[in-house]
Amino acid sequence: MSATTVLTAPALTPTPAPTTSFGIDAYPVLDLITGRARTGAYGPDPASLRIALAFGTTQAVRHSGRTRGYRNEVLSLRLGAAVGSCAVEPGDLPADTVTDCVGATVGELLDHPHTAVRVAALDAYLGHCLPHAPAYGARRFGLPAGSSLVKSRVRAAAVVGLLPLAAVRRVLVVGVVNSLLEQLRSNEVGYLPCDLKGGTTEWDEPVHTDALAHLDDCDAILASGMTLGNGTLDPLLTHARATGKPLVLFAQTGSAVLPRLIGDGVTAVSAEPYPFFWLDGGPSLLHLYGGAKR
Repeated sequence: MSATTVLTAPALTPTPAPTTSFGIDAYPVLDLITGRARTGAYGPDPASLRIALAFGTTQAVRHSGRTRGYRNEVLSLRLGAAVGSCAVEPGDLPADTVTDCVGATVGELLDHPHTAVRVAALDAYLGHCLPHAPAYGARRFGLPAGSSLVKSRVRAAAVVGLLPLAAVRRVLVVGVVNSLLEQLRSNEVGYLPCDLKGGTTEWDEPVHTDALAHLDDCDAILASGMTLGNGTLDPLLTHARATGKPLVLFAQTGSAVLPRLIGDGVTAVSAEPYPFFWLDGGPSLLHLYGGAKR
């Protein structure tokens, strides 16, 4: 960007929530928490706070010793000391999205036509108002310095430890992370891997693309925070509320949003705000909510 470039906040208009094949509004939980934010339930009026910094992060990785890799793209918005984030499919957001967000108020971005922007804005707002701290229910869990694989495995142990493992026979894993599957295997817990991308796991197990079709085949759910951004969290929540099954979320996307659902269908959250473990070889932190104390 040149020194003479001038950025102005975009004129944003609300857009109706899209409808999924589930036959429900795609984002009722996101809309519910956004509505609470607008009415002052968590802090100041979002219209009074302005985003000064927006950025994107692109990552590709294939851990040493693993045969498969993956890519990540993340939109992040900074509000004070808080950074709110939402992962997206590579190439999903228009190139000017980051520029559009700079200078806009949080209130304006909560009405943005792209769900990723709405999620990142709400995440930044809640991270600003309710930072990850013991006063708001968070427990710190340190990840050691090391390679991305070392850190991924320690993170996986912390996340899987939030499940009531002694009472769980099979876990529906929504958003496949091989280190999580490896940890479940080491605890001799069965799993059903699900991901919209399909494919196979590191152990050549088929990855199901329709998680909802397998809800009755599990007694616990472990889901990525990306479900908040793609509209698939709500039916998981509905099932967990109706059945009482444990629902544990591991969240880089919406890490400050999802702890607001503890006790309302969600039993535990591993919250990991930016910078994520894969960005730095040094020590980093998770913030654990609910689940077993560690």
